[in-house]
Amino acid sequence: MMRYKLLGNSGLRVSELCLGALTFGEDWGWGASREESERVFHAYVERGGNFIDTANKYNNGTSEVLTGEFIAGDRHRYVLATKFALSMHQGDPNSGGNHRKNLVRSLEDSLKRLKTDYIDLYWLHQWDSTTPVEEIMRALDDQVSAGKILYVGISDTPAWVASQANTLAALRGWTPFIGLQVEYSLIERTAERDLLPMARSFGLATTPWGVVGGGVLTGKYHTAADPTAPPDSKRSVVNGPRVNERTLAIAAEVQAVATEINEANGTEINEAKSTATVAAVSPAQVALNWVRQQPGQIIPIVGARTAKQAADNLACLDWSLDDDQLRRLDQISRIEMGFPHEFINLPRIVEQRHGGTQHLLDNHHPWR
Repeated sequence: MMRYKLLGNSGLRVSELCLGALTFGEDWGWGASREESERVFHAYVERGGNFIDTANKYNNGTSEVLTGEFIAGDRHRYVLATKFALSMHQGDPNSGGNHRKNLVRSLEDSLKRLKTDYIDLYWLHQWDSTTPVEEIMRALDDQVSAGKILYVGISDTPAWVASQANTLAALRGWTPFIGLQVEYSLIERTAERDLLPMARSFGLATTPWGVVGGGVLTGKYHTAADPTAPPDSKRSVVNGPRVNERTLAIAAEVQAVATEINEANGTEINEAKSTATVAAVSPAQVALNWVRQQPGQIIPIVGARTAKQAADNLACLDWSLDDDQLRRLDQISRIEMGFPHEFINLPRIVEQRHGGTQHLLDNHHPWR
């Protein structure tokens, strides 16, 4: 069964995997029907999951509608997370963004679609680069005071903005962010430069999305020009083309790890078998467990278009990568940290700072 974690610097208990509801609905031409979405939801709940992540924009609001229907029978059991910032009305400049007007309207609309009177965790979905941080934090705190949201989090935003926001909240006595949502996987590790250390420093839980790299880490693509790759999977939000020689090499190592584990266990992946009898470790599970086993409070978001995919993803809970497997995956996917990270960790630079005493210092700070 699922284990639970405290979400950031709070007492809120959430399951160690979060169910992403991006696939709930077919308004965008892909995703899952209502019936299949419900099967995905129940597969997650049956494993003990209680943490569900959606957004006002997902499938033009259908994701929230379906999520609200699925949790209605036992609303207080679930930790419900949704988001604001993305525009729901083309041509209206105030229907998107981080400002108070959009926050209030988006929240009211989400509450109606979800058929609930409060949101457990309300995410700022994306930084808009225009709204003052003071306005955002005060507006969120007002909604907490009104009882419409219980906790707040921040997604897809530079580390300096999140740092400024929580420092300001501490100074003013406003509600701080307790969670950070970022893209993070074996093929997208740039969050390790500033975002993840910042989260550890502030005690934020991190809920990574894109943990299987848009499908690349499942082994479904075999060449950089694979015609079966849909357009949205061919690009990484951060690093351009997603299906390329580097990402395919990482995917091959993920597959190799899965194969070795299956050979050691005497199992094999057989797509013809039902989900009830498949015991083999899949590449997706390897990718998920690499993220799950990273330092800090990491709670991966897992989504699925079918109940079979959901069951396979959830099976990552049944085992863990060993130290050698973690090392191999880390080595092939490692990124350049860039300045100042590489500079300040050069041996001669460390020597300059510590005067030769660095090996005598016990560093207990959480970001290192």
